[in-house]
Amino acid sequence: MPAPAFYDYVRGLSDDVPEGYSLAGMRVYRHLVYLGASQMVETHFPQVRQQLGEEHWRALIEAFVRDSAWTSHYYGDLKDEFTAFLARTSA
Repeated sequence: MPAPAFYDYVRGLSDDVPEGYSLAGMRVYRHLVYLGASQMVETHFPQVRQQLGEEHWRALIEAFVRDSAWTSHYYGDLKDEFTAFLARTSA
């Protein structure tokens, strides 16, 4: 099982590359997590991306991946967590 430093890097909580991993490889992991989250959230909330524009959408998804309480291994669970994230951050 990967160490917490791996997850911290992938979620954007840290820019320190964990021991035993390359920077290039970790950037790929981070991008894939962002891409997966972005695609799954947009599937359920396409109007949000359209209303925000690309720059703000990217910042929102990065904040979601970094700051959410998302712990499920399934991207399908992101819909409910994204809704909860928006409620917490806009309160």
